[in-house]
Amino acid sequence: MWVLGLNGPPVGWHDASACLVDGDGKVWAMAEEERFTRVKHATHTSAINAIRYCLDQQDLRPEDIDVIAVGWDLPRLYPRFGGEWDFTAPRQFLSQHLGWKFRGRSGPELVCVPHHRSHAASAFYASGLEAAAVVVNDGNGDDESISIYEARFGAPLVRREVWPRSHSIGFMYDAASRALGLNFLEAGKTMGLASYGRARGVEPWPLMVENGIDFHPPFKLGPAADYKEVVGAWEKRFAAFGDTPVTTPSAHLDSDDLAVRIAWSAQATVERLVPVLVEHARAITGIDAVCLVGGVALNCSTNGLLKGPVFVPPVSHDAGVALGAAWCVAPPPRPLEPLSPYLGPDVETPDEVPDGWTRSPLEPAAVVDRLLRGQVGAVASGRAEVGPRALGHRSIVALAHDVAMRDHVNTIKGRELWRPLAPIGAEAANGRYWTGERSLQRYMLGAANVTPLGRERIAATVHVDGTTRAQVVDDAGLVSEVLDGLSEACADPVLINTSFNARGEPIVNSGEDAVRAAATIDVDFLVVGDALLVRG
Repeated sequence: MWVLGLNGPPVGWHDASACLVDGDGKVWAMAEEERFTRVKHATHTSAINAIRYCLDQQDLRPEDIDVIAVGWDLPRLYPRFGGEWDFTAPRQFLSQHLGWKFRGRSGPELVCVPHHRSHAASAFYASGLEAAAVVVNDGNGDDESISIYEARFGAPLVRREVWPRSHSIGFMYDAASRALGLNFLEAGKTMGLASYGRARGVEPWPLMVENGIDFHPPFKLGPAADYKEVVGAWEKRFAAFGDTPVTTPSAHLDSDDLAVRIAWSAQATVERLVPVLVEHARAITGIDAVCLVGGVALNCSTNGLLKGPVFVPPVSHDAGVALGAAWCVAPPPRPLEPLSPYLGPDVETPDEVPDGWTRSPLEPAAVVDRLLRGQVGAVASGRAEVGPRALGHRSIVALAHDVAMRDHVNTIKGRELWRPLAPIGAEAANGRYWTGERSLQRYMLGAANVTPLGRERIAATVHVDGTTRAQVVDDAGLVSEVLDGLSEACADPVLINTSFNARGEPIVNSGEDAVRAAATIDVDFLVVGDALLVRG
């Protein structure tokens, strides 16, 4: 059996994606549409290219697919958008949104999986755990914003508790980002800015009305309130904190006291509420291990504060419901190893060398040598990562010991200078340069506290509040070899690791993407496939 999981239109407005899973729950391929179209978050776009990639991995045609699993409850949602769902017309759905045509057969079965259930499955089955409480926390699902599931192998997922859209932590954070002049998909910048409030001892404003697990916004909205109503109410709340709106350009938000306090107030609220939700999930399920998933689970600063066993999948954002919906149809029969994020397309070595570059065969020792000379490189090697984090296969890398290198990398990427950069290191790095929950470092999804040695030796990756968003790798292909080479050269085996993408674009996907992006970012060298390209 072949199951194709999807996120995208008609109701998945961003992060369109596709995932191919077999009848035993094995994941063969997964990709996000943005990587092919080169438009970040692929808003209002069907996952046409991602689907084609997934099918090509096993030489499949549309008629070979047995089930298409969509990570939204379409029958429940269609009436809200003025439509009427017809279960008897899957062909029409597939034709309208995917362009598929069938002759002589009805086509694959179409299964609609509730959004939060899809999220929960994507986290639990990716974790390698036998049982877990799952906290789903995002802007909103079909008609909920937070839910808690009990997950055990051999039993269906059971939803234990749910909160309506009016209580959405994600919507609150979205409104805070908008108050800073950012858009609803730039919450990561808000999180980075909030650390300046923590470091400066700024007193955050109270936002939610909180009494343990009984929290609610400081305004009354019915449980059916939609996105515009909830975010609009929060925007009014944030507007009341200042005499004038924040108009400071994003490059200088760290110097705007109002902007910093808004960001820190939103972040502090998340950091109070998420641990309460986690402990509540443990209490009502009787399970100590917790999976976090949904857009709020990308909040690394909060994740790093959590106690006990915690797992966050690499695709905790909406793209992940393609995987979760497929797993709801074909769950693994037994716990798997934690999910490999390297499920996207393999990179091809370009046939031609662009003007201004020289080419040689790839040797890890040559990469180590250039890094030790203070050069900045870009890596496009092996299968692409899924999720919003570059995890060594599509990364910009440099030595991490000098703060000036942080500013240089931010500058050539067109990033705000106040934004932090992350480190990537081998197993021994956790405990030596930083300390934190190891499971959260697999996919760079938890903040870790930097040790005194780390402050001295990897200063380019230490944020203003003394934390870092670390990744520890066991086998990341070339980057792991380079880290070993640094260690052999008696250098610190830690690198700056930031996503390989031109400003305003998603992470590079193909060799062609890599060559084009490297030309605009002004890196010194580029690893693409099995070739090393050097500028000049």
